[in-house]
Amino acid sequence: MKQLASINSLYEIYKAHPQVQTDTRKLQKGDLYFALKGPNFNGNEFAVKALEQGAAFSIVDEPINTTNDLQDRIILVEDVLTTLQALAKFHRQQFTIPFIAITGSNGKTTTKELVAAVLNSHYTTYTTQGNLNNHIGVPLTLLSIKQDAEYAIIEMGANHLHEIESYCSYTLPTHGLINNCGKAHLEGFGSEAGVKKGKGELFDYLKLNKGAAFINSDYDYLVAMSKGIENIISYGTHTGSLQGKETNQDGGLLQVTITNSADTSLANKIIKTNLVGAYNLPNVLAAISIGLYCKVPIEKIIGSIENYTPNNSRSQLITWKNNQVILDAYNANPSSMKVAIENFASIENKFKILCLGGMKELGNNSQEEHQQIINLINNYPFKQVLLVGKEFEKCTHPYSYFETTKAAKQWLDQQNIKEHYFLIKGSRGIQMEKLIESE
Repeated sequence: MKQLASINSLYEIYKAHPQVQTDTRKLQKGDLYFALKGPNFNGNEFAVKALEQGAAFSIVDEPINTTNDLQDRIILVEDVLTTLQALAKFHRQQFTIPFIAITGSNGKTTTKELVAAVLNSHYTTYTTQGNLNNHIGVPLTLLSIKQDAEYAIIEMGANHLHEIESYCSYTLPTHGLINNCGKAHLEGFGSEAGVKKGKGELFDYLKLNKGAAFINSDYDYLVAMSKGIENIISYGTHTGSLQGKETNQDGGLLQVTITNSADTSLANKIIKTNLVGAYNLPNVLAAISIGLYCKVPIEKIIGSIENYTPNNSRSQLITWKNNQVILDAYNANPSSMKVAIENFASIENKFKILCLGGMKELGNNSQEEHQQIINLINNYPFKQVLLVGKEFEKCTHPYSYFETTKAAKQWLDQQNIKEHYFLIKGSRGIQMEKLIESE
């Protein structure tokens, strides 16, 4: 077993073996295995197994007893997680390309995917895969970036203060975007003010490091939060160098018309997306704005956005048993739930069924926030409303309530409903997508 001499020496090993893995179940021959710890697991216990499966080296923070022939491929460090992050920072420092950081309460993954589609149409672009946007996912994303990169897009999730600040310390973003600041992760942030402070750590970093920010000028609080950043690129529905609006009438798939732009050749262009809901308008405008700033040709910007199809239960419009379904069950918080319900209410259809799962990580505000969602539902004549999850248990309402998704599915399967319009939304932990899964 070797004691790590320096990050530089580990980086030389990484250059020879640039694939990094923290899960032995996904390990490929030649990977570097980082033995992370968690509340319910200790990766050090799998260090030898990783080597036997073909890992080039195992990086551990506990002494490992094994045969002599494997000892030389075990590297002992003080702390595996901080070493992983330090290695990611060292790798990041080898690049002079733009690094665009994206965070926010709602829609950041969709925005990241749209921006990636736009930039990748013209440049070699690396981005966060899926939702690997936490203290492990961010360094893994950085270490996946190859030397041919022309742009990097890093999604940053956070549920408490100083989290974004820590990501910036090794991502070193040159550009940043905060989608919005809503009622998300209140258990960790404490309040909406706490959310703004936490997400605003990205702008704090850009101010100190002469970075650039993309700002949705429709949100006064983002304009205020961005004061002091030298280079600001704005977009919105009424002001900014790029302006656009929703122009479809039925609340279904989003159609965007550019109403004003610094680039006159883009003005009055119509973009037909595969995204559901007007609440995706800021995400589309952000992608267009970043594309224009990065000098992506207009036809590639439009084509990339129109060809983007959401997946993984994010604002998907699908067909299920002769019904149309908006499947938006990847995540939920009071802010995203509100706009999804309002969008669903705007759709012209008499036979609408609303299926909502409980919202997680709201702490002491949970019952109040769930009751407010019910109060909002009361304003609309939905044909049927299904509420799923213990979060709704103590709320006052006249609707169908189910403690679990399984129970709700059993009821739904018995109804033989056809030619209706569904909205299915809830936090990831509720797994509302199972309502329409086949047995």
